[in-house]
Amino acid sequence: MSVSATAVRDLREKTGAGMMDCKKALAECAGDFDKAVDYLRAKGLAAAAKKQSRTAAEGIVAAVVEGAVGVVVEVNCETDFVAKNPEFQTFVTNVASHLVTNNAKDVDDLKNQKIQGKTVAEWIQELTLKIGEKIDVRRFEKRTIKADGKIGQYVHNGKIGVLVEVATTAAATKKAEFTELMNDLCLHVAAADPKFLSADQIDESFKAKEAEVYAAQLREQGKDEKMIPNIVKGKLSKLASEVCLNEQKFVKNPDISIIQLLKEVEAKVGAPLKINGFSKITLGEGIEKKQDNLAEEVAKMTQQN
Repeated sequence: MSVSATAVRDLREKTGAGMMDCKKALAECAGDFDKAVDYLRAKGLAAAAKKQSRTAAEGIVAAVVEGAVGVVVEVNCETDFVAKNPEFQTFVTNVASHLVTNNAKDVDDLKNQKIQGKTVAEWIQELTLKIGEKIDVRRFEKRTIKADGKIGQYVHNGKIGVLVEVATTAAATKKAEFTELMNDLCLHVAAADPKFLSADQIDESFKAKEAEVYAAQLREQGKDEKMIPNIVKGKLSKLASEVCLNEQKFVKNPDISIIQLLKEVEAKVGAPLKINGFSKITLGEGIEKKQDNLAEEVAKMTQQN
């Protein structure tokens, strides 16, 4: 039967279920709104959609490298307890492996792709209902090295995921010194948190924002207003050494920069080395956990005790 757009909209507002699910429910129930609500409740779709409105700031960051392709992905849940759930962890692993071998433009595109016969969106919905928390794939980054070289990966406690892409000769990649370098670079990115690869990549908006922060800090310190512009200028001249991977001091040996580290290893492997780029994802970065989530967690714990 034909279903009006208004009815679909109203059902969606009532239940929180997806547009297509609402349209199907109304069609199955011959347009009866109340029956359609019960239909969605029976399917669990309304409950799953309601959970999706909550905040998920916990979860897992995973990284996978296969050949010339590397992926780092963040999958969220509401509590650290669920992040340790084997089914949740398997889902994260499956999503990461899928991304390595399949192209996805963005998260929305990924959710429409199938893993083991079901779309990622369907897997998310099933896990949300089964586990009882909001589950979501938040973001991912993918790197492909097009020349000789390798992509290194490092994950710290499931909270930080890093990929580093280094170009060199095929022979160099087989040497122990190169393997050690890749590990060191990944650890460095995780610890030092560079924002850019080199100084020429720092955009003007980033510089302007940093200048504002510097100026505000100096005013808090009681510096003379007339002196602030010159002090800020001096700080900006050192910005590259703070936020650019190539110019940063190596965390394991602050006496040398990353560029100098590359030069040292070049001599050992007998081939040029160039960092093409890096990716880093930190779990929950930029997500503000809502208080109602915390209240729900406390309520759950109280009921269990």
